[in-house]
Amino acid sequence: MLTPLAYIAQRWTPTPKTLRRAALSAVVMSVVIIVTGGAVRLTGSGLGCDTWPKCTDDSLFATPEQGIHGAIEFGNRMLTYVLSAAVGWTIIAARAVKPLRRGLTRLAWLQFWIVMGNAVLGGITVWAGLNPWTVAGHFMLATGLLTVATVTWQRSREGDGAPRPRVPRPVRKLSWAIVVISVLLIALGTSVTGSGKHAGDSSDVPRMPWDWGDAAHLHAIAAWVVCALAVAMWLVLRVVDAPDDTRARARDLLIVLLLQGGVGYLQYFTGVPEALVAAHMLGSALMWIAVVRLALSLRERPLPDAGIPDRTDSALSSV
Repeated sequence: MLTPLAYIAQRWTPTPKTLRRAALSAVVMSVVIIVTGGAVRLTGSGLGCDTWPKCTDDSLFATPEQGIHGAIEFGNRMLTYVLSAAVGWTIIAARAVKPLRRGLTRLAWLQFWIVMGNAVLGGITVWAGLNPWTVAGHFMLATGLLTVATVTWQRSREGDGAPRPRVPRPVRKLSWAIVVISVLLIALGTSVTGSGKHAGDSSDVPRMPWDWGDAAHLHAIAAWVVCALAVAMWLVLRVVDAPDDTRARARDLLIVLLLQGGVGYLQYFTGVPEALVAAHMLGSALMWIAVVRLALSLRERPLPDAGIPDRTDSALSSV
């Protein structure tokens, strides 16, 4: 007996363009859910719904008594279904590709399980009264989803052969250093949030037990290290005559880091206004996408029958 996915795959084969669009939709929604999750916290709506999975003990939906905070929190919960739909589309498209691409299908399914896990962690966060450690874990798992979604998007445009390096080994090691320090940078960012004034609710939510200014300074140091490594990567790629698209990925990362750093310092010296914090969260997601895409551009998996790329593929590769 055929499973629903096998039944669909037997009767439909997505075009390469459809597969890429499905994978890209998951990337976009992963960014959206990060930004809107931040908006919930920044508007003090983290406990707008009293419990989870219901919004109140008696209602699945937000009630008029909960006001705007309940509507914001419930709206963010509803966006999880939109994210799930994007991930579901990716799973279906990956499974229906001919011939079967098991690696791509596993990546798509991994996104689903991360979404489910983060939904549960989000519920635990509400039950814990917005404990800053669970809030940080919620954000880091959302970043994990963004990682897998970005890798899936890249893999949807490649073949399934063994990866072949496009640059010398020391350059690839430099890329891994950028990845590792960027993860540290993002984690330190959650420590700034966890010790800062945006607790996510108007009540007395506990904060992480260290000075916010010290956490911000450590975060800034990690940011400067990432910037230095990114500049080194941009220069090294020119020296080794790396492919044009790889050098473009290094340039993109430098641009995002410049903008993100500007927003970070501006919010620090202006008292951490909500709008700038939201922009910084968006920048964090875009920076991480740029880091992952740079790392993936240092190797290639050629398509079995590589032809002339269509305009859509060319446009996507410049994003």
